[in-house]
Amino acid sequence: MCVNRKYNLGVIIDLHAAPGLQNPFEHSSYKDGSQDWGTTDANNIETVQVIDFLASRYAKSPSLLSIELMNEPLVPGVSLESLETYHRDGYNAVRKYSSEAHVIMSNCLSSPDPTKILGLAGGFTVQQNIDFIKTNYSSALSTVTKQNGPLSFVGEWVFECQVRNAMKEEFQMLANAHMDVYGKATFGWAYWNLKNVNNHWSMEWMIKNGYISLKN
Repeated sequence: MCVNRKYNLGVIIDLHAAPGLQNPFEHSSYKDGSQDWGTTDANNIETVQVIDFLASRYAKSPSLLSIELMNEPLVPGVSLESLETYHRDGYNAVRKYSSEAHVIMSNCLSSPDPTKILGLAGGFTVQQNIDFIKTNYSSALSTVTKQNGPLSFVGEWVFECQVRNAMKEEFQMLANAHMDVYGKATFGWAYWNLKNVNNHWSMEWMIKNGYISLKN
Protein backbone atom coordinates (compact mmCIF):
# COMPACT_ATOMS: atom_id res chain seq x y z
CA MET A 1 0.00 0.00 0.00
CA CYS A 2 3.02 2.33 0.39
CA VAL A 3 3.41 2.67 -3.38
CA ASN A 4 -0.28 3.50 -3.74
CA ARG A 5 -0.03 6.26 -1.15
CA LYS A 6 3.05 7.66 -2.86
CA TYR A 7 1.26 7.99 -6.20
CA ASN A 8 -2.21 8.68 -4.76
CA LEU A 9 -3.71 5.48 -6.19
CA GLY A 10 -6.87 3.84 -4.91
CA VAL A 11 -6.89 0.07 -4.39
CA ILE A 12 -9.64 -2.49 -4.99
CA ILE A 13 -8.86 -5.89 -3.45
CA ASP A 14 -10.50 -8.65 -5.51
CA LEU A 15 -10.57 -12.31 -4.41
CA HIS A 16 -9.88 -14.26 -7.60
CA ALA A 17 -9.28 -17.76 -6.21
CA ALA A 18 -11.73 -18.85 -3.53
CA PRO A 19 -11.19 -22.15 -1.68
CA GLY A 20 -12.66 -24.88 -3.87
CA LEU A 21 -12.74 -22.50 -6.86
CA GLN A 22 -15.80 -20.47 -7.83
CA ASN A 23 -15.24 -21.12 -11.53
CA PRO A 24 -13.07 -23.65 -13.37
CA PHE A 25 -10.96 -21.17 -15.33
CA GLU A 26 -7.30 -20.21 -15.17
CA HIS A 27 -7.88 -16.77 -13.64
CA SER A 28 -9.26 -18.56 -10.59
CA SER A 29 -6.07 -20.62 -10.18
CA TYR A 30 -7.66 -23.89 -11.24
CA LYS A 31 -5.80 -27.20 -11.08
CA ASP A 32 -7.97 -29.66 -12.96
CA GLY A 33 -11.00 -27.72 -14.19
CA SER A 34 -13.03 -28.55 -11.10
CA GLN A 35 -15.44 -26.17 -9.39
CA ASP A 36 -16.29 -27.06 -5.83
CA TRP A 37 -16.90 -23.74 -4.10
CA GLY A 38 -20.29 -23.58 -2.40
CA THR A 39 -20.80 -27.34 -2.29
CA THR A 40 -20.06 -27.35 1.44
CA ASP A 41 -20.45 -24.89 4.28
CA ALA A 42 -16.71 -25.25 4.88
CA ASN A 43 -15.96 -23.45 1.60
CA ASN A 44 -18.13 -20.53 2.63
CA ILE A 45 -16.62 -20.32 6.10
CA GLU A 46 -13.03 -20.53 4.86
CA THR A 47 -13.63 -17.87 2.19
CA VAL A 48 -15.18 -15.51 4.72
CA GLN A 49 -12.08 -16.02 6.85
CA VAL A 50 -9.95 -14.88 3.90
CA ILE A 51 -12.07 -11.74 3.51
CA ASP A 52 -11.86 -11.17 7.26
CA PHE A 53 -8.06 -11.38 7.08
CA LEU A 54 -7.82 -8.98 4.13
CA ALA A 55 -10.21 -6.50 5.73
CA SER A 56 -8.40 -6.60 9.07
CA ARG A 57 -5.06 -6.02 7.36
CA TYR A 58 -5.98 -3.23 4.96
CA ALA A 59 -9.13 -1.56 6.30
CA LYS A 60 -7.28 1.37 7.83
CA SER A 61 -5.17 2.08 4.75
CA PRO A 62 -6.15 5.41 3.14
CA SER A 63 -5.54 3.77 -0.26
CA LEU A 64 -8.26 1.14 0.16
CA LEU A 65 -11.36 1.86 -1.92
CA SER A 66 -13.16 -1.46 -1.72
CA ILE A 67 -13.01 -5.23 -1.36
CA GLU A 68 -14.62 -7.45 -3.97
CA LEU A 69 -15.87 -10.57 -2.22
CA MET A 70 -15.38 -12.94 -5.15
CA ASN A 71 -14.51 -12.61 -8.81
CA GLU A 72 -16.92 -14.08 -11.38
CA PRO A 73 -18.57 -17.11 -9.75
CA LEU A 74 -19.97 -19.48 -12.36
CA VAL A 75 -23.68 -20.18 -12.05
CA PRO A 76 -25.23 -22.76 -11.90
CA GLY A 77 -22.01 -24.43 -10.71
CA VAL A 78 -22.29 -22.10 -7.74
CA SER A 79 -25.81 -21.93 -6.34
CA LEU A 80 -27.41 -18.55 -5.86
CA GLU A 81 -28.35 -19.64 -2.34
CA SER A 82 -24.68 -20.22 -1.47
CA LEU A 83 -23.74 -16.87 -2.97
CA GLU A 84 -26.41 -15.05 -1.01
CA THR A 85 -25.17 -16.54 2.25
CA TYR A 86 -21.55 -15.81 1.40
CA HIS A 87 -22.22 -12.23 0.31
CA ARG A 88 -24.01 -11.52 3.57
CA ASP A 89 -21.25 -13.07 5.69
CA GLY A 90 -18.48 -11.47 3.61
CA TYR A 91 -20.11 -8.06 3.85
CA ASN A 92 -20.35 -8.38 7.61
CA ALA A 93 -16.68 -9.41 7.78
CA VAL A 94 -15.61 -6.22 5.99
CA ARG A 95 -17.88 -4.09 8.14
CA LYS A 96 -16.21 -5.42 11.29
CA TYR A 97 -13.16 -3.37 10.35
CA SER A 98 -14.44 -0.55 8.15
CA SER A 99 -17.66 1.39 7.75
CA GLU A 100 -16.25 3.23 4.74
CA ALA A 101 -14.67 0.62 2.46
CA HIS A 102 -17.02 -0.34 -0.35
CA VAL A 103 -17.98 -3.98 -0.80
CA ILE A 104 -18.24 -5.20 -4.40
CA MET A 105 -20.30 -8.23 -5.42
CA SER A 106 -19.21 -9.51 -8.82
CA ASN A 107 -21.45 -10.41 -11.71
CA CYS A 108 -21.86 -14.15 -12.30
CA LEU A 109 -20.58 -16.09 -15.26
CA SER A 110 -24.04 -17.50 -15.89
CA SER A 111 -24.02 -18.95 -19.38
CA PRO A 112 -22.65 -22.46 -19.98
CA ASP A 113 -21.85 -21.33 -23.52
CA PRO A 114 -20.29 -17.86 -23.50
CA THR A 115 -20.10 -17.89 -27.32
CA LYS A 116 -23.87 -17.41 -27.49
CA ILE A 117 -23.45 -13.67 -26.99
CA LEU A 118 -20.84 -13.23 -29.71
CA GLY A 119 -23.35 -12.96 -32.50
CA LEU A 120 -25.06 -10.02 -30.86
CA ALA A 121 -22.52 -7.52 -32.15
CA GLY A 122 -21.70 -9.39 -35.35
CA GLY A 123 -21.63 -7.10 -38.38
CA PHE A 124 -22.21 -3.90 -36.40
CA THR A 125 -20.85 -0.68 -37.79
CA VAL A 126 -19.01 1.69 -35.47
CA GLN A 127 -22.14 3.81 -35.13
CA GLN A 128 -24.25 0.75 -34.32
CA ASN A 129 -21.75 -0.19 -31.60
CA ILE A 130 -22.06 3.33 -30.20
CA ASP A 131 -25.86 3.17 -30.32
CA PHE A 132 -25.77 -0.20 -28.53
CA ILE A 133 -23.60 1.26 -25.78
CA LYS A 134 -25.83 4.28 -25.33
CA THR A 135 -29.03 2.23 -25.21
CA ASN A 136 -28.38 -1.26 -23.83
CA TYR A 137 -25.40 -0.53 -21.58
CA SER A 138 -26.90 2.72 -20.38
CA SER A 139 -30.18 0.99 -19.57
CA ALA A 140 -28.43 -1.82 -17.68
CA LEU A 141 -26.45 0.69 -15.62
CA SER A 142 -29.55 2.76 -14.87
CA THR A 143 -31.30 -0.36 -13.60
CA VAL A 144 -28.77 -0.85 -10.80
CA THR A 145 -28.02 2.83 -10.12
CA LYS A 146 -30.71 4.21 -7.85
CA GLN A 147 -30.87 7.34 -5.75
CA ASN A 148 -29.87 6.51 -2.17
CA GLY A 149 -29.19 2.92 -3.29
CA PRO A 150 -25.96 0.88 -3.45
CA LEU A 151 -23.16 2.46 -5.45
CA SER A 152 -22.61 1.05 -8.95
CA PHE A 153 -19.21 0.22 -10.45
CA VAL A 154 -18.23 -0.69 -14.02
CA GLY A 155 -15.08 -2.81 -14.06
CA GLU A 156 -12.86 -4.67 -16.52
CA TRP A 157 -13.95 -2.96 -19.73
CA VAL A 158 -12.15 -2.08 -22.92
CA PHE A 159 -13.44 -0.48 -26.05
CA GLU A 160 -12.81 -2.92 -28.83
CA CYS A 161 -15.03 -3.76 -31.75
CA GLN A 162 -15.01 -6.18 -34.66
CA VAL A 163 -15.21 -3.46 -37.29
CA ARG A 164 -12.53 -4.10 -39.89
CA ASN A 165 -10.25 -1.17 -40.72
CA ALA A 166 -11.91 1.15 -38.20
CA MET A 167 -10.27 4.57 -38.15
CA LYS A 168 -8.69 6.22 -35.11
CA GLU A 169 -11.46 8.83 -35.05
CA GLU A 170 -14.03 6.05 -34.85
CA PHE A 171 -12.25 4.44 -31.90
CA GLN A 172 -12.22 7.85 -30.23
CA MET A 173 -15.97 8.07 -30.73
CA LEU A 174 -16.35 4.62 -29.18
CA ALA A 175 -14.19 5.63 -26.21
CA ASN A 176 -16.27 8.74 -25.61
CA ALA A 177 -19.49 6.73 -25.78
CA HIS A 178 -18.21 4.24 -23.20
CA MET A 179 -17.00 6.92 -20.82
CA ASP A 180 -20.17 9.01 -21.21
CA VAL A 181 -22.25 6.03 -20.13
CA TYR A 182 -19.91 4.58 -17.51
CA GLY A 183 -19.34 8.03 -16.06
CA LYS A 184 -22.86 7.75 -14.63
CA ALA A 185 -21.80 4.85 -12.38
CA THR A 186 -21.88 6.22 -8.86
CA PHE A 187 -18.67 4.41 -7.82
CA GLY A 188 -16.95 5.00 -11.17
CA TRP A 189 -15.29 2.67 -13.64
CA ALA A 190 -11.98 0.88 -14.19
CA TYR A 191 -10.31 0.01 -17.48
CA TRP A 192 -9.17 -3.59 -18.03
CA ASN A 193 -5.51 -2.86 -17.44
CA LEU A 194 -2.98 -0.06 -17.28
CA LYS A 195 -0.53 -1.99 -19.48
CA ASN A 196 -1.26 -4.77 -21.95
CA VAL A 197 0.45 -6.22 -25.02
CA ASN A 198 -2.81 -5.64 -26.93
CA ASN A 199 -2.88 -1.92 -27.63
CA HIS A 200 -6.60 -1.33 -27.26
CA TRP A 201 -6.58 -3.23 -23.96
CA SER A 202 -3.82 -1.01 -22.55
CA MET A 203 -5.06 2.21 -21.01
CA GLU A 204 -1.55 3.65 -21.00
CA TRP A 205 -1.18 3.07 -24.75
CA MET A 206 -4.65 4.42 -25.46
CA ILE A 207 -3.96 7.64 -23.56
CA LYS A 208 -0.45 8.19 -24.95
CA ASN A 209 -1.67 7.68 -28.50
CA GLY A 210 -4.64 9.98 -28.21
CA TYR A 211 -7.44 7.40 -28.24
CA ILE A 212 -8.65 8.20 -24.72
CA SER A 213 -8.74 11.58 -23.01
CA LEU A 214 -9.52 11.75 -19.32
CA LYS A 215 -9.72 15.53 -19.38
CA ASN A 216 -13.15 17.10 -19.03
